[in-house]
Formats: sequence, structure tokens, C-alpha cells
Amino acid sequence: MSQGPQYNPFAVPSTHVEDVHFTKSGALAAEPNRVAAGNGKAWIAGGWEIFKRAPGVWIGMYVALLVLSVALSFVPIVNLAVNVLYPIFMGGLALGCKALDDGEELQFSHLFAGFQTNAGQLALVGVLYLVGMVLIGIVVGVLAVLLVGTGMQGGMGGLPFLGTALLVLIGAAAAIPLAMAFWFAPTLVVLGGIPAWDAMKLSFSGSLRNIVPFLVYGLLLMLLGVIALIPLGLGLLVFGPVVFASIYAAYRDIYLEP
Repeated sequence: MSQGPQYNPFAVPSTHVEDVHFTKSGALAAEPNRVAAGNGKAWIAGGWEIFKRAPGVWIGMYVALLVLSVALSFVPIVNLAVNVLYPIFMGGLALGCKALDDGEELQFSHLFAGFQTNAGQLALVGVLYLVGMVLIGIVVGVLAVLLVGTGMQGGMGGLPFLGTALLVLIGAAAAIPLAMAFWFAPTLVVLGGIPAWDAMKLSFSGSLRNIVPFLVYGLLLMLLGVIALIPLGLGLLVFGPVVFASIYAAYRDIYLEP
């Protein structure tokens, strides 16, 4: 009676294991996956499914995050720390999404879990984002001064309407790529163990590679955000957590091996 091949634990692996980057969510793809336009809708649906597994805890974490953000924003100088701390909280929420994905329970303590997992790199993401926003502000401010210096009057704040519109477009054109670089960075840091700068570059490339589904995703979030404001803003208690969970759903779709 013939026997099949026996497993030899000492055999040389047949695959290049050094080329596979394993994370707490699985294996990162060699490069961001290119997905269909309809996946933008699926990310929101995935976020909703994650939210439904523990709605009470999600709402509690979201309210706590809002309270902390508002409280810190009123403290001079300390309000800058909000930008640094925000990615740490996002990392904790990503860990909470992963726990639910693994069939575990979501705990309120997940909100602060980022302080125990790559906190330094998560904070650096916030610093880099803050620096980017400051640079954008400086560029727009210099351009505004140059326009005013030409002696043109009228419009908003002494600028002609076309000049003001141009400044807005320039600011938006610079802010959108920065937002793309930030969007997945905390999740890539905390689940993938990727350094802050590399995570922001990978976040940007993954977003750019899937610009069409991101447009669908963004438009749907804008629509849902408006709807969430209608019942005295109470819908934001659901909308906010769904957005955080949808980031994890999109991360899983774009960055992990199928």
C-alpha cells in the first residue's frame, strides 16, 4: 500500500517566507490591492456589520473620544496634543475591530489600547500630519499675502472672489493627499507594525490606487453624514463608529492578501 508524502518539519520551506509580512490581521499584500468601485459601498456595509456586534460599547467609546477631544481643545498649547493623540485612539479602535473580527469581545479599554501598541509611531503619525497641515497653512497664507500685496480689493477679506476661490482650491488640493496619507496610517502601524512614515506612504499609495472606490466611499459618507445630522445630530452616535469600523474594513480589503 503506497503512502502519500510525509510532512517533514525539518525540510526547507518551499516558499519565500521572508517575502511575506504577517500582521495581527493576516499577511500584508506585496502592494495594495486594486479593488472594484463598488467596494467603496462594501466598506461602509462592513463598518456597519462591525458596529452591530457591539453597538453599546462603540457608542460609549465614541462619546468618550468626543468628550476628550473637546476638553483638550479648550486648553492652550495642549490642544495641539489632540492631533498627536488622535492616531493613538484610532489605533486602539483598529485593535477593537480586529478583536471583533477574531470573534472576541469589544472592550471599552480598546479605546486606549493604542497607548500599549506602537504608541510612539502612532504619535509620530499625528506629528507628521500636524506638520503637513502647518505647511499647507503657511503656503496658503503666503499666497494670500501676495494677492493682497498686488493691491486688488474686494471679495472676502480684501481678496477678489477669484483669488479667494484659488486659495481654497490650492488648500484643498494639498489637504486631500495629506488626508489620503493619514487615512490608513494608524491601522497600518498598529496592525502591521509599519513605521509611521512608511505607513503614511503606504496609506497614500493604497488610496491613490483605489481612487474610484474612494470617491464612491467618500460621497456615500457625506450623504450619510448629512442624514445623521437630521435627528438633532443623534445619528452621529452611530455614524461616527461606523466610519471608524469602515476604515478597518477598507484596510482589510486593500492591504491584506485575499
